[in-house]
Amino acid sequence: MSSYINRRSAIQMGSLVLLLGVQHIARGASILAVRVWPAKDYTRVTIESDTELKAKQFFVVEPPRLAVDIEGIDLIPALRELIAKVKPDDPNISGIRVGQNAPGVVRLVIDLKQHMLPQVFTLPPVAAYQHRLVFDLYPTQAPDPLEALIAERLKDSKAPAPATPSAPLPDPLGELITKQSTRPPAAVEAPAAPSVKPPQETVGAGAGKRNKTDRLIIVALDPGHGGEDPGAIGPGGTREKDVVLQIALRLRDRINAIPNMRAYLTRDADFFVPLHIRVQKARRVQADLFISIHADAFFTPRPQGASVFALSDKGASSSSARWMADKENSADLVGGVNVKAKDAQVQKALLDMSTTAQINDSLKLGGAMLGEIGSVGKLHKPKVEQAGFAVLKAPDIPSVLVETAFISNPDEETKLRSDEYQIQLADALMRGISRYFAKNPPLARNRPL
Repeated sequence: MSSYINRRSAIQMGSLVLLLGVQHIARGASILAVRVWPAKDYTRVTIESDTELKAKQFFVVEPPRLAVDIEGIDLIPALRELIAKVKPDDPNISGIRVGQNAPGVVRLVIDLKQHMLPQVFTLPPVAAYQHRLVFDLYPTQAPDPLEALIAERLKDSKAPAPATPSAPLPDPLGELITKQSTRPPAAVEAPAAPSVKPPQETVGAGAGKRNKTDRLIIVALDPGHGGEDPGAIGPGGTREKDVVLQIALRLRDRINAIPNMRAYLTRDADFFVPLHIRVQKARRVQADLFISIHADAFFTPRPQGASVFALSDKGASSSSARWMADKENSADLVGGVNVKAKDAQVQKALLDMSTTAQINDSLKLGGAMLGEIGSVGKLHKPKVEQAGFAVLKAPDIPSVLVETAFISNPDEETKLRSDEYQIQLADALMRGISRYFAKNPPLARNRPL
């Protein structure tokens, strides 16, 4: 009788194994998801699990590769998925190998295309994520973005004018829009960049007239969120990070069409950029303006309209502005910042710096943009709001944050997905930039670009 019970228990246990799958009976932690986020700036690899993973890393110089021993887990199919997630065009990773190094220890080897500065760290559960083990791979010799902008300007100045309009922008939303749209987007061709006279500046003391500026004017565009941080998600599933990148790309093309102006994007693809790094990037290219682009969200679908925010050094101008700043400032928690990185000590010092002049100029820029945005859609507030947005704290760059619409409102989510509204909004933002420079000419630099 006992042998029959044992055989029956064994059969039931085997059935349970088949039902649960290997992932759920692996030793220790269970792997929930694996992700790879490639970008020129850096490539991120994340392993999400139900409990915290412990890892030991070893970097091999020749050929360059990062080996990581992950403890408390066995090799399971979910980890092998990382191999297929590495694409041939990844600028930093050539491949990933996984194997069982010892009982309860999986070795992950990331083969690199160049010498890198790896950062390996863990993130606690936040938002929709559970525990994450993160590998950030930074090139040891990152390109100088300012030199790249100058090279583009010189190249454009030598190139003949195009005989035909440029091709329409690619749509980074891809299948997401196609599947979720109840009707096809309006077939609206992107108009030519607005005819805007280049900004002027006074040359020399006592000059009786304004001369055409002979230096490069740089506008930093900051598409919010990205990578691990999707931002707000609309009722139809539209992700904020996708919509704001598309709008930024449209605005970039309009800025680049103006003589002596060039747009610089803090991210030009789907990857996460910490808030303080966005500020550092804009300062590194000596940006004349900083425009952070977002899509608002609220607990209910009723709120609607666009908003423009500037920094405040005296508290928020309203409770809603304070709530919005707190929400946007939490992006680092969701996206995942390595608090042990060397530059962590300077984050607070940088983000605590602000000047009255910067705030005043930011309010002027915000007012010019708000007036133009109001001509293409509703405004949530008729004036520029202020609060302590971390991303607006460059002490020497007029900076605004534009909430293009409420993605949590179904009607505005549909607008944000449409080519028509994105084109109108990009045109309005371009007009706002031009209005600001018309009244506030860019100052001469010590070293003309």
